[in-house]
Amino acid sequence: MKVSELLQALELEVHCAGNGEADVFCGVVGDLLSFVMGHAPEGATWVTIQNHVNVAAVAVLREIPLILLSDGRKPAPELVERCRSETLALASSPLSAFELCGKLYGLGLKG
Repeated sequence: MKVSELLQALELEVHCAGNGEADVFCGVVGDLLSFVMGHAPEGATWVTIQNHVNVAAVAVLREIPLILLSDGRKPAPELVERCRSETLALASSPLSAFELCGKLYGLGLKG
């Protein structure tokens, strides 16, 4: 599935569209950056409540094209800027991480 397809399929507030043509193969959820650095596969959608600039650094390191902030979290301005400069997609959802992961699973993404 393409990043642009996911952004369109979910009711999200998009902060950065990123590379809409990037492929997303699976999902990962986690708020500990070290956990995501050690476990997130390349091409994952990352669901988190973390909203600071280090999230973008981890996404670049693990080649994660799409970051979804759950629970109505809004990104820090520094995170938005870093995502823009790294061509990462960044969006927020009012849904809990659990609900958001359920929707991603329903769209065909596996963990």
